[in-house]
Amino acid sequence: MAASIKQLRPEEYPPLLREIPQMPSLLYIRGTLPPAEHKWLCVVGSRASSPYGRRMTYKLIAGLASYPVVIASGLALGIDQEAHKAALDVGLPTVAVLPSSVDDASLYPRGNHALAQRILARGGALVSEYKAPFRAYPNTFPARNRIMTGLSDATLVIEAGEKSGTLITARLALDYNREVLAVPHELEKESGRGANRLIREGATLVRDSNDILRSLGFSPEVDPLQAPLPTDLSAEEAAVMRELAEPLALEELIERAGLSAQDANVALSSLIIRGLVNERLGKLERA
Repeated sequence: MAASIKQLRPEEYPPLLREIPQMPSLLYIRGTLPPAEHKWLCVVGSRASSPYGRRMTYKLIAGLASYPVVIASGLALGIDQEAHKAALDVGLPTVAVLPSSVDDASLYPRGNHALAQRILARGGALVSEYKAPFRAYPNTFPARNRIMTGLSDATLVIEAGEKSGTLITARLALDYNREVLAVPHELEKESGRGANRLIREGATLVRDSNDILRSLGFSPEVDPLQAPLPTDLSAEEAAVMRELAEPLALEELIERAGLSAQDANVALSSLIIRGLVNERLGKLERA
């Protein structure tokens, strides 16, 4: 990706970043930052992500798709990369804050080079405080995390062990007086002990995307971007449309709508023919 590297001075930073202690003296950016009216959500979690963590990452971010939200994360393996991918899949802008400089030769981790290119191609951005060329080393990871949380209105912890570095990021967010959100886990799973501890200590428990939206200042019960349902829908079609406020797999849609497989498929066929529902990336969603 040949996107040029631009330099930002503090007066050009997103406003929230200018409020933190140890504000970076300069930022280097490839790509485009989102419009000022967007709310920033920092999404972090374990590098050794579980199927549950990956599933919840996609589901929660997909539920934000009709709102002006930007997903910020660190391009790391695990939950970070899943957050960027989910944002790209559902059409949300995403910004990767790096522990290295943003040039191709230095970009960390190398295994996510293609993902970084995809972020740039879809109108997102790569951000760093380090002038190229600069390779990541251990001390630059917590430094990177202060920028991620500093940019963001809230930080969402998807998955974190008891001694996870993700907890350091959550503490930074609290230090900056930003809301910390956490997804609960099974009590016996090591991968979720850190997130559960955050909830015990006062982090906002996230059950669904609406909990995130409320934390960001939106009113999901009255969504101004969500068109009203047509008045001529059958009961089964209306049930399907109500549940597709977020993209769902067919099996999950049937379960949530409380319909038989036959009734759900008949309703879906009609809605697809009418152009009200699409299937994308294995998920059903409102058109």
